[in-house]
Amino acid sequence: MKKFFCCFLALSLFLILTGCGGQPSSGGSDAGSSAAASSGESSQTADDSDLAYVQNKGTLIVGITEFEPMDYQDEDGQWIGFDADMAKAFAKSLGVEPKFQLIADWDSKVMELEGKTVDVVWNGMTLTEEVLASMSCSNPYYYNAQVVVVPADKAEQYQTEESLAGLRFAAENGSAGQAVAEEKSLAVTPVQDQAAALLEVASGNADAAVIDYLMARAMTGEGTSYADLACTVRLSEEQYGVGFRKGSDLTKMLNEFFAEQYAAGEMQKLAETYGIADSLVEQK
Repeated sequence: MKKFFCCFLALSLFLILTGCGGQPSSGGSDAGSSAAASSGESSQTADDSDLAYVQNKGTLIVGITEFEPMDYQDEDGQWIGFDADMAKAFAKSLGVEPKFQLIADWDSKVMELEGKTVDVVWNGMTLTEEVLASMSCSNPYYYNAQVVVVPADKAEQYQTEESLAGLRFAAENGSAGQAVAEEKSLAVTPVQDQAAALLEVASGNADAAVIDYLMARAMTGEGTSYADLACTVRLSEEQYGVGFRKGSDLTKMLNEFFAEQYAAGEMQKLAETYGIADSLVEQK
């Protein structure tokens, strides 16, 4: 009996020691898994950071269309304008170079952004519900409106929304102008950009265009490229913003940059350079 009891004790001790010996091994494995998970989370965070992505490649690719006075080319082919110059200053604050990429079809801007053809859409972009839902957007920085442009000699005939019924409109594809025209049940044909919409009216292919008030002010009337066109009805009031990829950490940085530039008076000075200081949104 004593012998049996001793054997039982020895067996029990062996099992206890084996169990204890296995515990650190299990703990080590869990610790390794935790470290790997932690490393994975860090890596994922780094991968998801637009700031890190932009700084690693050394460029901020700015998606634009030709839209004076926001983005247009000077005589040397350099991109200038309020938005272009602000984008250059923001890129400099990040320690990277700005590169401007024309978005041929404005309706594809979200696809261009998500596909990383561009890093930001910065082109007098109206903060529509669709834009807000599909991009990470900055605070508004400029007040604007969608307006009707017609031949100047017919402007008196089209001073109310009701008078527009039956006209053939042109508007930039995917733009706020196209959206508001369709919302108001106007017959609208989408074209490549706002400049093309103006050309359609000037050439007689369209009776009217719906474009940004800011562009209409710069491009139509006496002393402009389209002296024979005039702005009439305001169809909607809106605000401009800048769009990044969903979840982008660059959005917060741009909002802070805007606030700093506004507080220093630099944003106002730049707006005065391009004659648009009257409609800036205060940045806090």
